[in-house]
Amino acid sequence: MNQAELINAIAANAPNNSTSKTTVKAVLDELAKVASAELKAGNEVTLPGLGKLTVKKSAARKGRNPATGAEMDIPAKTKPHFSAAKALKDAVA
Repeated sequence: MNQAELINAIAANAPNNSTSKTTVKAVLDELAKVASAELKAGNEVTLPGLGKLTVKKSAARKGRNPATGAEMDIPAKTKPHFSAAKALKDAVA
């Protein structure tokens, strides 16, 4: 499902068709901005019924260039991590 399909589905399932596609798109855009800002600050974001977004830190490590086989350093970094909620896991199973 792409963004346009998601917006259409949410707008179509709104009670009494009370939510426009423009409003749904604006909410999704703001959700992305807020979630990014919170994760950048090191906080977690809970999406009720879906799961939790957190930040995980990976340590620096050695890796190999697959083309040449040369050893290289991979720097430490932080990356987003999603943990599915039990309700989502049960819905999919």
